[in-house]
Amino acid sequence: MKGLGWAMAKATAAALAVAGAAGGQSWDVGLGASQWLKRRSENRLQISLESRGRYEYREGVSFGKEPDRFTGLYRTRLGLSVKAVSWLKVSAMVQDARAPWYGADAPAPVRDGADLQEGYIELWPERKRGFGFSAGRRMVNYGETRLLGSSQWGNLARTWDHASLYWRHEKARVEWLAMSPVRVRQDGFNAPGFGDRIWGLYCNFREWRPKTAADIYALRHDQNRPGGFTGGAKAAGTDRLRVNTFGARVAGPWVGGVRYSLEGAAQTGRVGAAWHRAAAWFSGLSRTWTAGGKPLEMTGEYKFASGTGNPRDTSRSGTFDQLYPANHDKFGHSDLFGWRNLHAVRTQATYGLSRALALHLMYTSTWLASVRDAVYNGSGKAMFRSPEGTAGRHIGQESDVFFTYKSGRLTFGAGWGHFFEGEFIRNVTPRRSPVYLYVFHSYALQ
Repeated sequence: MKGLGWAMAKATAAALAVAGAAGGQSWDVGLGASQWLKRRSENRLQISLESRGRYEYREGVSFGKEPDRFTGLYRTRLGLSVKAVSWLKVSAMVQDARAPWYGADAPAPVRDGADLQEGYIELWPERKRGFGFSAGRRMVNYGETRLLGSSQWGNLARTWDHASLYWRHEKARVEWLAMSPVRVRQDGFNAPGFGDRIWGLYCNFREWRPKTAADIYALRHDQNRPGGFTGGAKAAGTDRLRVNTFGARVAGPWVGGVRYSLEGAAQTGRVGAAWHRAAAWFSGLSRTWTAGGKPLEMTGEYKFASGTGNPRDTSRSGTFDQLYPANHDKFGHSDLFGWRNLHAVRTQATYGLSRALALHLMYTSTWLASVRDAVYNGSGKAMFRSPEGTAGRHIGQESDVFFTYKSGRLTFGAGWGHFFEGEFIRNVTPRRSPVYLYVFHSYALQ
């Protein structure tokens, strides 16, 4: 199956390369095939295609704990959705992801031969009012993806085995969900880890005020040892994570053309034998001006996530559980950190040089919330800590410059990022400042 997947990836990429060569013309292989299929099936069949390549160099990986790395990342997707009848939609997607030059030990986050990325059914998919249902394997995004999302920047996007029952209205969606993240397996088909699951209610309200949206959610995260939990004793009842997350988000226009976004979450429950109490907060403002006849968007954000005040006290846990977010760009373009035990300030300027070309400048500065707790990476795993809290609070700063160019279904881009170590990183790491450099190209037909 893996060899077949690689053959499929190469064949699809070759076809899309022809489309890319014709990018300046009206003819497009992917679009032509999609339109032909729609006509012949009377809009019951629809295909999706993606071919993407990124070439990146990372220096100072894990602040010097790992060797520098240059690699290519290739991802090919082929999807098909079928509207069998008016009340039933069936969708499937195959994904093949490769990481040449990485080496034989390329891990699951960057490499996976052809496998099922999506395969789900949806009942009453086109209703604007009433009940709907979805079940199967699917990529999902909730809110602004700070807690639950499938980031498309990574070579593999997180996917879930899920069931979702929801009620819809023109201005609201109330959803009950249950889902488990799918684990990548190099020696077989990918499978969910049902010992790691999230379930609960997620409610979205649209236009309750002009151009304003709000979310309210109550989610439960359960994880046992087979599901990946590594803390606590093995005694019954203390060998698992049981975290409840209650939160809300609101976003909309403010004054003078400024838009705002706010989100807060509080957590209760247990982490092993420890009582868990944690919280997180996000606030952001953005506005678009005209500079030289071109749009200039400015954004400013502040984020907080609690940490554990005394990690040696095994009866209390205060480190925010970030669940499964899509973290790309949220804590810097290099994706070094996650939403745990930190204060972070981020600013970004996006200048539209033309309809197709945009230039982005980003700056991020990060501090520990608790000086005795760890600094955590994007997946939420602890990297470094100062048990006595004597290493300092400032983690560091990151500056990023990147651009994107879009032409139809083709996108090109490149970027550079440099992390400047703060006092904490200087005192607890091998002191290699991360540098990130990349170029990418993609073709996508949805």
